[in-house]
Amino acid sequence: MKDKGKTTVKFLGLTVIAMFFFSFALVPLYNVFCEVTGINGKVFQSENSQEFMAEEGRDVAVQFISSNNERMPWVFQPSNEVMGVVTGKYYNATFYVKNTTNKVMTAQAVPSIAPSNAAAHLKKLECFCFEQQELAPGEEALLPVKFLISNELPKQIKNVILSYTIFDITDYNQENLAHLEMQMEKN
Repeated sequence: MKDKGKTTVKFLGLTVIAMFFFSFALVPLYNVFCEVTGINGKVFQSENSQEFMAEEGRDVAVQFISSNNERMPWVFQPSNEVMGVVTGKYYNATFYVKNTTNKVMTAQAVPSIAPSNAAAHLKKLECFCFEQQELAPGEEALLPVKFLISNELPKQIKNVILSYTIFDITDYNQENLAHLEMQMEKN
């Protein structure tokens, strides 16, 4: 009976160690998953934006969607719900945000692209989702997004949805903020 107990303890100990190391592998695995599927807005942030610009392109409709995390009391909405764009050219869009509380709050927006195969073709030069947004009580702002859809967008895609979910990160501890910032840098 003692041998069974030792075997069980060894097995459980090895399982805990394996789970610990697996938790560190989750971030790179998640990034690969997001890159392949385009989920969670893992899109390319262009530093060499000129190489994606083109003289001629095709018409595409971009729909902007905003949503608040269940604990986020702010008003958050796109300035325009739909924008007609031409591939290969940069466009500016804005999202309206207002802190409706009586306290200073900090928010972070997380993007998502649909269809998922369009994510690789959306290039952002500037986006409010790259930084945290802090607003005083009653303060409002227009948050910018400067983007381009490359000419390599598959021909069957005529509509792209750019969606943002905004989260309250006011009370996050430093460890959670560091992890969130690391994730956002990879976007």
